Amino acid sequence: MGALSAALLPLLAAALVLAPASRALGLRLAPWLPLPALALALAAPDGTALDLPWLLLGSRLGLDATGRLFLFFTALVWLIAGVYARGWLRDDPRRHVYWAFHLATQAGNLWVCLAQDAAGFYLGFTLMTFAAYGLVVHTGSAEARRAGRVYLAMAVLGEAALVAGLLLAVGAAGSPLIGDLAAAPLPGWAAALLILGFGIKVGVPLLHLWLPLAHPVAPVPASAVLSGVMLKAGLLGWLRFLPLGVEAQPAAGALLMAAGLAALFYGVAVGLAQRDAKVLLAYSSVSQMGFMTLGVGAGLAAPGLWPLLLPAVGLYALHHALAKSALFLGVGVAQARGGRPAVLAGLALPALALAGAPLTSGALAKVEMKVAVAALPGPWSVLLEGLLPLAAAGTALLMARLLWLAARQAGGAARPGLLAPWLAGLAAVAVLPGWLAAEGAWARALGGGAWVAALWPLALAAALAWAALRRRWRAPAVPPGDVLPLLERAWAALRRGCAGLAPPRPALRLPRPAPGTDPEAGLGRWPVAAGLWLLLALLLAALLA
Repeated sequence: MGALSAALLPLLAAALVLAPASRALGLRLAPWLPLPALALALAAPDGTALDLPWLLLGSRLGLDATGRLFLFFTALVWLIAGVYARGWLRDDPRRHVYWAFHLATQAGNLWVCLAQDAAGFYLGFTLMTFAAYGLVVHTGSAEARRAGRVYLAMAVLGEAALVAGLLLAVGAAGSPLIGDLAAAPLPGWAAALLILGFGIKVGVPLLHLWLPLAHPVAPVPASAVLSGVMLKAGLLGWLRFLPLGVEAQPAAGALLMAAGLAALFYGVAVGLAQRDAKVLLAYSSVSQMGFMTLGVGAGLAAPGLWPLLLPAVGLYALHHALAKSALFLGVGVAQARGGRPAVLAGLALPALALAGAPLTSGALAKVEMKVAVAALPGPWSVLLEGLLPLAAAGTALLMARLLWLAARQAGGAARPGLLAPWLAGLAAVAVLPGWLAAEGAWARALGGGAWVAALWPLALAAALAWAALRRRWRAPAVPPGDVLPLLERAWAALRRGCAGLAPPRPALRLPRPAPGTDPEAGLGRWPVAAGLWLLLALLLAALLA
């Protein structure tokens, strides 16, 4: 029952928040509702399961090693962001609306971590996806409404692909349970649909367009969970439903590895051209999710490496969830208090972690990933050995740009209650990934070669940042959504062109009834009504035949 209560309590609290009579109670409880899920992740043994035969076609909630890790950092980020949101939204007259969507999104996200069957996973994923629309459009501005439209359109595309892919996977396995699905071969079409559907949430290049539009318009605590943990729900979907470690799918694996490499560099290149810190962090998420996409692709291409790749991908997901949420919350602190030295020092910790500086969680995660992909066959290992350090240098340069943008913040209205949850997030970045890393990870990260491999990308980034400041280099501005404005203009031009080619429509002139007559009176006559029913009966019989 602990799993059920952890997933359903946020939904019950959302109902309390929406009802005027119980709103005050719901708002007091709302920030603390991830605590049961966090306790479950820490205390419940592996193999814990709860069958719900009355839900859908029969659902199951439970915990395994992968689900425990994702539930742990998901609940922790929601907890920190919820306490932060209490201060951020203190003077917002529509804060109860935000909290209702926040709690519904949280319920779906936690359900995804606990689901042990395809239908239950899809139920939680769908609830999380569509409830998050309310977080994106909360401010009600024109930019927020546009971002919401793009988010909703891509969400519908992703959900359609997921329905089809999951139905094909369940049909092939003969069971909806995730344990049975993971052990069964997956048809190629099902794999393609699942890669597409979950790839939209992960932010794979060309499927990432909602990310840089949603982050700048959403409230800061919403951005922290959108990038920190909701992107990982798509990653968890890949881990749950793709045949990782079961069968080789070289084409799909190569496609995902290529997409991961493209994301690493594309997110950095476009992120450097941003003027808004939250948009820059959105593109940084595109880049960082590329590391995890690369690991999943390697698992599809070489199933024998999956025992090494799975803990590396999990550690990277934990590291990124904590570091990225701390960066978003820190940007909110800078917006409220200005770019003070103490704020910049706090932002530097997760920034250095993302860049892979020695003694940080990023160094641990990157070394584990490099060790796992080093055994890839063919040219991949050589290619990745040269490109991954360059990607780390790009991330370091992007983080330097972020600190420069944060330093220019003038500060705004005072928002009490932001500092304590942000400091808690920074402490989590500093401690938790190293505590949860696999045995021997620190030894590999602190070896002599690892130090050199971690330091030279930072030195290269520092040199480039110094040269950019000295010479006042200025990257050309790229609008959030990068290729989306081009697609919108092309679509508008196509519609104008098609409208010019269309022949003029003749005016439709219907005969007017004579004055004093009822044109619908004839439809009520028995012969006419009987004829209409007969026609409907014939059509129904034809369809049934």
